[in-house]
Amino acid sequence: MSAQTTGTTGTTGTRGTRGTAAAPGGAGEDAQAARVWQPVCGVADLAVERGAAALVGGNQVALFRLTDDRVLAVQQLDPFSGANVMSRGIVGTRRGVPTVASPMYKQVFALETGECLDHVGFLPVLAAGADLATWPVEVRDGVVHVAARPGPTPTGSTPTGPTP
Repeated sequence: MSAQTTGTTGTTGTRGTRGTAAAPGGAGEDAQAARVWQPVCGVADLAVERGAAALVGGNQVALFRLTDDRVLAVQQLDPFSGANVMSRGIVGTRRGVPTVASPMYKQVFALETGECLDHVGFLPVLAAGADLATWPVEVRDGVVHVAARPGPTPTGSTPTGPTP
């Protein structure tokens, strides 16, 4: 039986696919095997369209279970207020893209990429910019596993992750 995966790209498949067509034994599987995965909670412990905070690899992460049972992870630290509150945000969609609105100043972020979709007239207070870091997520045998390091940002670079 293969493990179900849910990546920050919002795809579900078998381990190593992560939204790309990786050939067996190819670079996709090598990168997958090199990741350190941390079990966080049971998928049933996450309420649908609600956030939950977790500590992963020393970073506070906000987990969101969507109506299609995908689980996505973004940084807990709101780049506009500097507060660890993203798991308390309002889950929604924009043009079919799952989003979360910050509970502080209501900026809207794409959950799959972390991209800030609406600045609402504010500037980020964090030097890392307006986008949220995202973490790869796998659901295996009903347990949510999060990669210990964040994945690529919308611009393609890998962030160092927010500090707790």
